[in-house]
Amino acid sequence: MGGIQLSEFSELSAAVIGTGFIGGVHVQLLRRAGITVRGVLGSSPERGVAGAAAHGVSHAYATLEELLADDVDVVHVTTPNAAHYDQVKAILAAGKHVICEKPLAMTAAQSAEMAALASASGKVCAVCYNIRFYPLNQHAQGMVAGGEIGAPRFVTGHYHQDWLALPTDWNWRLEAERGGALRSVADIGTHWVDLTSFVTGLKVEAVMAELITFLPERQKPVGSVETFSSAEGGTTPVPVTTDDAAMIFLRYEGGARGVMSTSQINRGRKNSLTWDVAGGDASIAWDSETPDHLFIGHRDRANETLMRDFTLMNDTGTRAATLPPGHVEGFGDSFFAFFRAVYADIAKGSRSQGATWATFEDGHAEMLFCEAVLRSANEDRWVSLSEIEGTLT
Repeated sequence: MGGIQLSEFSELSAAVIGTGFIGGVHVQLLRRAGITVRGVLGSSPERGVAGAAAHGVSHAYATLEELLADDVDVVHVTTPNAAHYDQVKAILAAGKHVICEKPLAMTAAQSAEMAALASASGKVCAVCYNIRFYPLNQHAQGMVAGGEIGAPRFVTGHYHQDWLALPTDWNWRLEAERGGALRSVADIGTHWVDLTSFVTGLKVEAVMAELITFLPERQKPVGSVETFSSAEGGTTPVPVTTDDAAMIFLRYEGGARGVMSTSQINRGRKNSLTWDVAGGDASIAWDSETPDHLFIGHRDRANETLMRDFTLMNDTGTRAATLPPGHVEGFGDSFFAFFRAVYADIAKGSRSQGATWATFEDGHAEMLFCEAVLRSANEDRWVSLSEIEGTLT
């Protein structure tokens, strides 16, 4: 169980850019993984100091230049999407490994350049698609790769939340200039597409999409507001153009088909990611709100539910598991398993054979997907990812 010993990389150190919700998650789970967090960088020196105090970090960097001059091995980028491109380029130029939150960039042209720089750098460069690292998602990938369900034919599911369901709900992701033209698709839909591509081994070839903005005007707080937090104080009405929800048809290379939806306004759905893969011999399905159970469907015998149990899972799934059967592994545990896998490769100096963490090329593939979705919605037609500028050759 687990497979990787923390002592393999306990001498490595990290710095985290971003002190909001997800930056705090990175700090907490890095500590659990045995990594020394030397400091954090906020959007301002004042926010950096406050973030360092809130997360129990001893140092707040005043500038990115100060951070890059420090003797840290790995830099975690957890800032708004618009900042990723410049920050990652500076990190790689400074000769450091990087773990970047998703989506990787604002455009496919940017992510193509970032992927090329990552490849040329000789550094480990990972994108934080942590949901791959729920143990049963790793197990499912091993099942498909081993031919246990036959060829995947039809992939369906959704990623639904409710934290932006009210006109008074606010977050920087609502602003196109900070988060990009897409919101529900870029913020959570990319998780779904990356995860299902990882599980099935299928790459999206073309999309047909509809984007919906149900709340075209929202109340923006006068001050700042953290992710998943409520606004306090005065507000001002502002127009919103980013998508509250989306419906997307998918064509995969090789003939498989799919359909998925995203939403950040489905009341009662706090963080519901579901996928269902129909193969030629069996089906498998998973739900993030019951992450320790994998459905295995049959035609000619009783269906099964595999409870996460390292004594019953394949090697891929077992490597990601850390707790005994019956002790639920959740959101934080997925980051822990992801960090262990990436840092083990950093300690070795390169990506290991059979590694299952997402690369910058994977992150670039999601940017191509996003731009194809946006073009499809704007032009009301099927759009191939090969049409998008920035496609790697």
